[in-house]
Amino acid sequence: MSTFTLSSQAFKHHDRIPARYTCDDADISPPLMIENVPAGAQSLSLIVDDPDAPRGMWVHWVVWNIGPDTKEIKERSVPPGAAEGVNDFRKQSYGGPCPPSGTHRYFFKLYALDTMLALGANATKGDLERAMKGHILAQTELVGLYKRQ
Repeated sequence: MSTFTLSSQAFKHHDRIPARYTCDDADISPPLMIENVPAGAQSLSLIVDDPDAPRGMWVHWVVWNIGPDTKEIKERSVPPGAAEGVNDFRKQSYGGPCPPSGTHRYFFKLYALDTMLALGANATKGDLERAMKGHILAQTELVGLYKRQ
């Protein structure tokens, strides 16, 4: 059986995220590739967060109801039909890496779910995690690193 994976053409797993995708440049979401979504998946959800933030976990992007047939999330886009929640920048969009000091790790976590989710537009990472509970068929992650120059 093939492994459910998330990758990017912009950076490799545990490698540096290019400045283009951070607050130091265009601050747009990187292109993401999805492979081997498990059979039976009804939707995908994506959470991007930084556990190295000074105040603890910092949420950069929250997306749900991504179609299970999605193979690519293009740069600076959200798949048709998907919804974005509120990140810790208090925005309903991608907020790129912007660490105050040192190198931080950014976890792009993708979940395959056995259902579509009914969440409001102001849903947060916590709301999404509660809604996903008991519905996760598989999960994968891509980790990128960033340090401001």
